[in-house]
Amino acid sequence: MTTSAESTERSQTAQSGRVRGPRKGTDLGQWKVSGRTPLNHNEEFKAEENSLNVQRRIIEEYSKTGYASIPSDDVHGRFRWLGLYTQRKQGVAGANTSKLDAESLSDEYFMQRIRLDGGQLSTEQARVLGKISREFARGTADVSDRQNIQLHWIRIEDVPEIWDRLEAVGLTTLEACGDTPRVFLGSPVAGVEKNAVIDPSPQLAALREEFIGNPEYVNLPRKFKTAITGSPTLDVVHEINDVSFVGVNHPELGPGYDLWVGGALSVAPRLGERLGVFVAPEDVVPVWAGVCGIFRDYGYRKQRTKARLKFLLAEWGPERFRQVLQDEYLGRALPDGPAPERAVGHADHVGVHEQVDGNRWVGFALTAGRLSGDALVALADAAEAAGSGRIRLTPHQKVLVLDVPENNVEGLIEALAPHGLHAKPSPFRRSTIACTGIEFCKLAFVETKGLAARVIDDMEQRLTDVEIPTPISLHINGCPNSCARIQTADIGLKGQYIGEEYVFQVHLGGGLASPDREEGGLGRTVRGLKVTADDLSDYVERVTRTFLRERGPDQSFAEWALSAEEDYLR
Repeated sequence: MTTSAESTERSQTAQSGRVRGPRKGTDLGQWKVSGRTPLNHNEEFKAEENSLNVQRRIIEEYSKTGYASIPSDDVHGRFRWLGLYTQRKQGVAGANTSKLDAESLSDEYFMQRIRLDGGQLSTEQARVLGKISREFARGTADVSDRQNIQLHWIRIEDVPEIWDRLEAVGLTTLEACGDTPRVFLGSPVAGVEKNAVIDPSPQLAALREEFIGNPEYVNLPRKFKTAITGSPTLDVVHEINDVSFVGVNHPELGPGYDLWVGGALSVAPRLGERLGVFVAPEDVVPVWAGVCGIFRDYGYRKQRTKARLKFLLAEWGPERFRQVLQDEYLGRALPDGPAPERAVGHADHVGVHEQVDGNRWVGFALTAGRLSGDALVALADAAEAAGSGRIRLTPHQKVLVLDVPENNVEGLIEALAPHGLHAKPSPFRRSTIACTGIEFCKLAFVETKGLAARVIDDMEQRLTDVEIPTPISLHINGCPNSCARIQTADIGLKGQYIGEEYVFQVHLGGGLASPDREEGGLGRTVRGLKVTADDLSDYVERVTRTFLRERGPDQSFAEWALSAEEDYLR
């Protein structure tokens, strides 16, 4: 368990957004500073070989010899480079999460993450995923808030067959996890959105082609997250990625991108910063390579807890970062550029929207990102029946169907409602996201998905007498690592085990750039406020009603929560 001092420091960090730089004179394992001698075991096994080589051993050896034959460095290390994590052993209580090692917490089954850059799926691919889910994953299929699909209950014996089926339709699990360039977030409405600043589709395709599996970027200090969008809705949570390209119009150079670096959440949250440069479309690939190269060469490898780009940016600052990028990696200066315009519209893209070609896209809310194999097959069938062949996942755990003729929209909506996909959701069904939680995750203390579903149902029944002007985002996380982005939600809940009790720490008033706020900000915590799972629906109802009663004219939930007296927030 964390000590009280550690908890206090984490709470203060979450509120201020400060990330401390390293102590001067410390060997931090930076390749360009102190050489490549490994300073911890993770760095040792990564130095031994290209971690992607484990794919051959999975196919030729482990799928035949079984789970017990897999060495620890492969099963708990290199497997991540192929999107495989051992899932939590069933029945291990959250009280044991921080007490047991990975081997004790792990079941002989895997989570298999499917990498979907830009959240792009064809109906054929969705149908194949649905059938894989039915046959090998006990019907599981979750949409993550990074546009991936995650399957559970995967046996090592079945992995080669799953990979073959995925590859046959152009899907991959390559570098879906691990110390690699993770999935490239991309606007799910790229190429179809009216009034887009720029269509990032060519740049997203170039990033995929150039860098997935590229051996020069397969051994990073830790994960490296990328986002690119040209949408005026600012729909790829650009402030919390390691590198983001955000569409802007340069007054002289035309459409291109504003460059952001160093964002990430977890226990030491930090929002990314602008470097103040304009990136032309043809420069996205070399600039990405430069930023990732800086992380690879100067990132802190000694301590895993400091091995993210945000810590390097905290030490260097954006001015030095820009100078190193230009001098050492590009060999030229980048022009100054404008900041993005304030967001307009809804970044989750839920509902019916007219495309630039006159067709419609239809955005569906799930229940906390949970799908199933049957729902994926039904989604593919319904989309095709409506005249579409393209599906998109969003960074908000939503599903879009593109290219729907207007006359087919209502039929599509009716066909998918029985499968838990809602184009006209209630405010809380629309705005609630949740991480995997203790059901499958070895890091979690509490359950999340089922709890989120219960709270949504309760709010739909209890709040029928009030009108909520805009959805209040509710994010539920099973541990402090913030996979569900708790610090950037209106109501963010962090699962904990404290004093033999399972509780949620509450973060209020966080958010990313939106029509309601010009820039992102981290939520506040209320001193001593902890909420149990049993009391959660009561708390969400109470704080929602208090907001609706006490808020000022046109005041958003975040604006109210950040300024309200603590008694109103309890």
